[in-house]
Amino acid sequence: MYVILTLLAALFAMGTCVYHRVRLVVGAAVTVLVTLVVGLLAHTIMLTIVLLLIELLVVVPLMTPGFRRRQISGPLLKAYAKVTPTLSETEQTALDAGTVGFEGELFSGKPDWNQLLRQPRPALSSEEQAFMDGPVEELCAMVDDWQICHELADLPPEVWEFAKKNKFFGMIIPKQYGGLQFSALAHSAVLQKLASVSSTLSTTVAVPNSLGPAELLMHYGTAEQKDHYLPRLAVGEEIPCFALTGTYAGSDATSIPDYGIVCKQAHDAVETLGVKLSFEKRYITLAPIATVVGLAFRMYDPEHLLGDKEDLGITLALLPRSTPGLQIGRRHFPLNVPFQNGPVHGKGVFAPLSSLIGGPQMAGHGWRMLVECLSVGRAISLPSSAVGAMRASTIASGIYARMRKQFGLAIARFEGVEETLARIGGITYASMALSRATAAAVDRGEKPAVSSAISKYHTTEWARTVAGGTMDIHGGKAVQLGPKNYVGNGWCSIPIAITVEGANIMTRCLMIFGQGAIRCHPYVLKEMQALSIGDYGTRLREFDKALFGHIGFACSNVLRSLVMGLSGGRLGAAAGDASVRPYYRKLNRYSAALALCADVFMGVLGGKLKFKEKLSARLGDVLSYLYIASAMLKYYEDSQCPKADRPLLAWGFHECIWQIQNALRGAIGNFPLRPVAWLLRLFVFPLGCLEAPPSDRLGHRVAALLTEPNEARERLAEWVYLTPSPHNTIGRMNALFPEVVAAEPLERKFLKALKTGRFKSHEYEEQLAEAQASGVLDQTEHDLLKQVHTNVFEFISVDDFDSSELCAVVTRADKRA
Repeated sequence: MYVILTLLAALFAMGTCVYHRVRLVVGAAVTVLVTLVVGLLAHTIMLTIVLLLIELLVVVPLMTPGFRRRQISGPLLKAYAKVTPTLSETEQTALDAGTVGFEGELFSGKPDWNQLLRQPRPALSSEEQAFMDGPVEELCAMVDDWQICHELADLPPEVWEFAKKNKFFGMIIPKQYGGLQFSALAHSAVLQKLASVSSTLSTTVAVPNSLGPAELLMHYGTAEQKDHYLPRLAVGEEIPCFALTGTYAGSDATSIPDYGIVCKQAHDAVETLGVKLSFEKRYITLAPIATVVGLAFRMYDPEHLLGDKEDLGITLALLPRSTPGLQIGRRHFPLNVPFQNGPVHGKGVFAPLSSLIGGPQMAGHGWRMLVECLSVGRAISLPSSAVGAMRASTIASGIYARMRKQFGLAIARFEGVEETLARIGGITYASMALSRATAAAVDRGEKPAVSSAISKYHTTEWARTVAGGTMDIHGGKAVQLGPKNYVGNGWCSIPIAITVEGANIMTRCLMIFGQGAIRCHPYVLKEMQALSIGDYGTRLREFDKALFGHIGFACSNVLRSLVMGLSGGRLGAAAGDASVRPYYRKLNRYSAALALCADVFMGVLGGKLKFKEKLSARLGDVLSYLYIASAMLKYYEDSQCPKADRPLLAWGFHECIWQIQNALRGAIGNFPLRPVAWLLRLFVFPLGCLEAPPSDRLGHRVAALLTEPNEARERLAEWVYLTPSPHNTIGRMNALFPEVVAAEPLERKFLKALKTGRFKSHEYEEQLAEAQASGVLDQTEHDLLKQVHTNVFEFISVDDFDSSELCAVVTRADKRA
């Protein structure tokens, strides 16, 4: 018994030190001391001596740098160099371009939640809030989305003019150049409110403030370029577009076939050094009306007019619309959502070197310029537009489900509808938090490459889910297009966001984990960087330091994953109050599981993991849902932990944990080396897969929040245009909503009396009159029911047309003229 006790004490001491990631020297001292004390107390002297000798034989060589490097790290360095794939210049540029935020903590297996909670609470400035309350409200009131999509196929001229005058296209441009210089949060808030009324409008405003000429000029432009273009861009005097995607290069932007040959040619009657460009671009937003075109191309210098290098690489230039040979103006028609989008072509188009963004010295640096700016733009534009549409859909669905009656009940009372309401409510809450988190990261000065990919992918995918749920709840109302249909245009726009700025399939399979594993892992990038060091001694020293840090990290995650798996994530200190502390502990558990699986997958598969896209995608899902759950907790804390929001937080959190479990189970279940998979399953799921999706009871509570006035619903409706106006159906519905709720008990009383057969009339208003005459309703109740019935009829009605009204858009526009 005493022998077993001594062994267990030694193992426990060592395991505790590894679990808590104690330094090797401290851990060794603690293990030796515990072994000695317990051995003496248990009178197991010989066993104690043996254990101490074993411990010293293991620890002393590891603590001797020279021996460790010669006998362990040196041979491993050679083996590592053989199996580690060499990063291409493109991949290295992408890795160098971004920064790591809290997602790095989630990859650590031991997140520091205080780091997350110490981040400042994002908030709009008084100037930004005034813009939201003033120009943004005014612009939303001007919009008739039916007119935009089905009559004009464009924004009305007065909307264009108002947007330019009020600098909607200059939100990111500094004030010194006449722009608004808004925060990323304000940029996001504006796009969300615009997207709640028209995806065409939000897209039109998003593009000049996202990846494009303004962003690129601000970071890389010459002083002359900034002084010339930025003031014009800020007030809409210049309309920009950026031409990257081509016929043969979409998501694989680095393989663009468009090229420019350095040459001399007469330009404005003066022989000028420049590039002769040939390009074929498509899907370029704002191109049909753009006055200045940003162009990405590969630059060649066969005559060596600029130096010894012939292939200079991807380069960016600005071409005025008036450039001879530039073919621009034709339009694509993306799914009946008529934001300006079209092709840009050119053959033998000459541009002087002064047109290169940043001047001739930036030739060949275009890919770096793009990826450095892309993460910032991708973190704001598409996620914000998706979240704005989701918020509007969620609010509208809750109201409609309360207005629409079937079988004598509001359809919100049916469990099938309730389940859908819960799903769109929980997803919208999670998306709000995710979008806010990425905007806040940009405002803190980060370049969130990984988290922006997470935000773009999940908000646009979830927008598809919310749009589908909204269609289900509205039924035939959502199918019949017309001015009364506030759902159909949004449904049409959903696939567009999924395909742009990195198609979602590629983003999930290649980017989130592919970049996250290297960027966020505390040691992998350091090990890879060590390989590139020229001096062998320095290379070995840096590799040794990273290697043994990695070994300790991996051992800790094995123990942490197993222990927290056995305890169900209930052990250890955690942040937050009693209501959310279990959530932080769950995330601790799955953070350790992700770190363990990532190490095993990368260690066993090596460079082959790059081509195992389904495995990479599942691990990316784990990282994504950890980040989303963290964002929800931060949003909840920033909102002062409102009790009313707890059902929304709980639904979103349990959905994330359920998806994490499924992703880990899928990744382990499909790992090609089965013995390794069996061991992983033991450490990650020692008691099996016990997580469950959000319960029906929780879903009922979420649905209830959407179908009655309350503070949680008001927070969901933040940054949604709800001012009642002629073209804002959702705003008018929302204004009627309290009366609809107040009328429900009166309707039940009226229907109960109606079932007795005491009313002779078959017309609703006459039946109401009979109910009042018989004392079932008083005058106030009669008036309320009549008013609600009349107003609700407008919102549940659909449009119909004469056949002649359904002719082509061009014909109708001609008739209007």
